[in-house]
Amino acid sequence: MIVKTLLAAICAGLMAGLFMTAAQELRVVPLILQAETFEGEPAPGASPAHEHSSLDSSSLFPSLTSAILPITPAYAHDGETHEGGGILFGMGRFSGTLIANLVTGAGFGLLLGGLGILTGSPPSLRTGLTWGALGWLAVHMLPALGLPPELPGFPAADLSERQTWWLVTTALSALGLGLIALRPGVVAKGAGSVLLALPHLYGAPQPADIASPVPAVLGAEFAVAALATTLAFWLVLGSVSGAINDRFLKTA
Repeated sequence: MIVKTLLAAICAGLMAGLFMTAAQELRVVPLILQAETFEGEPAPGASPAHEHSSLDSSSLFPSLTSAILPITPAYAHDGETHEGGGILFGMGRFSGTLIANLVTGAGFGLLLGGLGILTGSPPSLRTGLTWGALGWLAVHMLPALGLPPELPGFPAADLSERQTWWLVTTALSALGLGLIALRPGVVAKGAGSVLLALPHLYGAPQPADIASPVPAVLGAEFAVAALATTLAFWLVLGSVSGAINDRFLKTA
């Protein structure tokens, strides 16, 4: 049963990765390309840049996010031509995005399947959407309350501070949601709510200067598109995992 559950998780993750790539190409990547047209323009009233920008191609932040999130190298600015310079192992933007999405999808699928095995209730067709929604909340929506998805050219706080805050927030959000969803009793649900609130009470690291040449409305549109596509990713991942589990685990 364990092997079948993990194989189902990998298959579901690959399918979700393919879906995510198509969704990004249709809605997210065009916004990135539009934002990159503002590169090099001075922000209104901005002093010489001393903030960390999301255009900083030397940072590890794009690599980190592409490794653990469905926000892939398409979201990162490579500082070169979009197809000629390459993003992932010399590949172009689309190829790098596809490979990263497939790997990320399989990884999150295995995580979802592993949690299902540990709790004794792997995702089913009936519960798959719930599992997917909880994954999206923990990995994307709740951390985005402090650090929303950023377009190239937007200012950002210190790299290590952002990475630490995001990792802690994701971990606490997952634990909190697990207590609320899986544990009965007022005490467990109260403790889960406290865990969800802690990183936001502490506050996410923010840049001192928020001036940017990229229009704010474009940034807001990108944040909505990014969160919507990742929500779709997780719902596909959960529902497909559940459908495969229902089809094959019953025959185990």
